[in-house]
Amino acid sequence: MHIFFAADNALNSLFKSNIWRNNLYLPLVDLGHDVVEFDFDLKSTFENVDMDDPWQRKFINKNRPVVTAELLKQIRKAHSEKPIDLFFSYFYDACVQPSAIDEIRRMGIVTVNWYCNGAHQFNKVREISPHYDWCLVPEKFRLESYKAIGARPLYCQEAANPDIYRPFDIPLEFDVSFIGQAYGERPGFIRDLIKHDIDVRVWGYGWNGYVVGVTSENLPLAKRIGRAARKLFTADGRHILMKNLRGASGIDQQVVLPASAVGGPLDDEEMVRLFSRSKINLGFSSCGETHVSDKRIVQVRLRDFEVPMSGGFYMVEYLEELEDFFDIGKEIVCYRGPDDLVDKIRYYLSHDDERESIRIAGHERCLRDHSWQKRLTDSFRAMGLEP
Repeated sequence: MHIFFAADNALNSLFKSNIWRNNLYLPLVDLGHDVVEFDFDLKSTFENVDMDDPWQRKFINKNRPVVTAELLKQIRKAHSEKPIDLFFSYFYDACVQPSAIDEIRRMGIVTVNWYCNGAHQFNKVREISPHYDWCLVPEKFRLESYKAIGARPLYCQEAANPDIYRPFDIPLEFDVSFIGQAYGERPGFIRDLIKHDIDVRVWGYGWNGYVVGVTSENLPLAKRIGRAARKLFTADGRHILMKNLRGASGIDQQVVLPASAVGGPLDDEEMVRLFSRSKINLGFSSCGETHVSDKRIVQVRLRDFEVPMSGGFYMVEYLEELEDFFDIGKEIVCYRGPDDLVDKIRYYLSHDDERESIRIAGHERCLRDHSWQKRLTDSFRAMGLEP
């Protein structure tokens, strides 16, 4: 197929990653499709996607018509040179005016939007979703939400690109590792593991804020808020501001981590290599700050496929949907709460052969069933785009 692809490489500048280029664009190319990329810097667009935030809304009102006009211009040009079969995007409401999607469809082009934050941020695609022919949805429980607004969802779980996520033949260095942002329940889980004398290490944005000492995230409260307020239009500033406010309310004050356990963000290859350097790679299933609400939301995540695809041993919170993708206990391991996590970590650290057997089985299962190449092919077939 001739595909026009529009997405930013990552969701925001906090990530040293080409996550969506690696996981969407490259697999499309690998499948043999002729893919044209939207030639536009979407970095600022993806850092301002909250239509309910007045500061971001001001930016969106100026930016969205610009992105829309340029998108239509490039699609018309590409379509005139060679008919486009499919418009494939990762867009929020803030990225494009719905009328643009209607115009693309009138050109005879099938339109598809991929979005993976619908579990707790469905409102951010509520406006544009009904205008697409298809919405690829990894949150099974959200399918009815899409239908209720007149959209056409297709269940497509996340996956991993085996050309990027692969094992490295390097020594094991760490007992337990986690890679990802510090938010929600994660810092509390890590603190509790350390209290149980488990040697756990974490990498990612925000963890330095839990280390005693003066860092960019651990300044006096007034100074931190002032610094964040001066750069509200950056993802970094908004994250720090919200973290400070949570800290002021007492939510984060009881979590203090040793500096030896904390590292900063990793780029893609550093992350993948770390999966092979760790005896146990952790995953967390809860979304955002929903653990402090009356309805805690859990979901299958990208990391659930990235780690085993990379040949790492993976341990994540149990949720029923994971059983659709893995043989629990034989391909990955699941825990149910903090105490069970401690017990399972201790068990698998002392049972090397069993841990290695699960690691190998998880890798083989991902290679067989959970590549983006397979997910996209199956989705296109379900849409009637491929035989």
